[in-house]
Amino acid sequence: MQKEDLRIVFMGTPEFAVGTLKSLVEGGYNVVAVVTQPDKPVGRHQDTLQPSLVKQYALSMGIPVLQPVKMKDEEFVEELRSYKADLQVVVAFRMLPEVVWAMPRFGTFNVHAALLPQYRGAAPINWAVINGEKRTGVTTFFLDHDIDTGRIIMQKPFDIKDDYNVENVYDGLMALGAEIALETIDKILEGDGHVDSLPQEEMIAETDVLHLAPKIFKETCEINWNQSAKSVYDFVRGLSPYPGAWTTLTVSGGKQTVLKVFETAKTGKVAEHKPGVLVQNKNRLFVSTGDGLLELKEIQLAGKKRMKAADFLNGFRDLTDCFVC
Repeated sequence: MQKEDLRIVFMGTPEFAVGTLKSLVEGGYNVVAVVTQPDKPVGRHQDTLQPSLVKQYALSMGIPVLQPVKMKDEEFVEELRSYKADLQVVVAFRMLPEVVWAMPRFGTFNVHAALLPQYRGAAPINWAVINGEKRTGVTTFFLDHDIDTGRIIMQKPFDIKDDYNVENVYDGLMALGAEIALETIDKILEGDGHVDSLPQEEMIAETDVLHLAPKIFKETCEINWNQSAKSVYDFVRGLSPYPGAWTTLTVSGGKQTVLKVFETAKTGKVAEHKPGVLVQNKNRLFVSTGDGLLELKEIQLAGKKRMKAADFLNGFRDLTDCFVC
C-alpha cells in the first residue's frame, strides 16, 4: 500500500498537534478527516466561539472536521466509521474509548511528548523540566485501555539544556513529534499494518522510579521558597511562559499581591536570610531559598505586564519588610 492509499483520521487540538497534521498533509499522506475539541467560548461574556488551531488548519486545507462533545456519542461514532480509516493518529488529544481507538484495521497510535514509560499524563513537558531532567523526547505507541500504557513503536530523544524553559522544549518536541509520526506511519506501511512494538512493562527496571505528569492547576504553580535554589529554578522554567509560576508578594504594611515569576538565575551564593526574603543589589533583585540566593530576572505583578526585575525595582524604592511566600 502507498501512503496516498492509506486512509488516516487525525485527532488533536492545540498548536503542538498542528505541526504533525501539517507534516502529514504536506508529505502527501491521505488525511480523510480530523477530530478536534468543540469550539471554545471566549471573550468577556463567553459569547464568541474560538475554533482550535487544528480545526483552523484542517479547514484551510479542505479537510472535514468532526467535533464531538462525547467520544461515545453514537452519531459521532457512525460518522467516524463512515470515513473507513485504516489508521488513526492522535496528538495532544483526550482519552479515547475502545469503540474509537479499536476502529481502524491498523489501529490507533499516539504521539506522546516524553520517553515513555516515564511521564505518563497530561503535562509531560512541564514535569520533565520541573524535575530537572536533562533529556526527554517523543514516543509513538498504540492506544489501549489505560492511558499512556500501550505498546511502544518508536522513540526519539531530545536534550533539555539547563537554560531551556517549557517553550524551548515544546518547540523542539513539536518538530520531533512530526518526524516520528511520519516515520511510524511509514513503518506501518512497510509491514502492511504489522509493526514491531514493545510492551512498556519490559522497559521498566526494578530500580526505576516512574515519574508521572498529571494535569497542572493553579495551586500546582505556587513556588515553595523553602526548596533549594536549583529546585525553584527548575520549577520556574518548567512553568514558563505558561501557565507561569507564582508567589504571594507581601509589601510594607502587610498588603499582599500575586507575583508571577517567569525567569530566574542561579547565583551559587549562600542565602543569608530565611527563605522568601527579598534582597536588592542596585538594579538587581534576589530572593533567599532553602539553600541559596536566586536572582529574579523577569516577573509580573497582578494586573501589570511582564517586566524585567530592574523595571520592577523602579516602582519599589524600599524593599524593607517585603517578602514572598
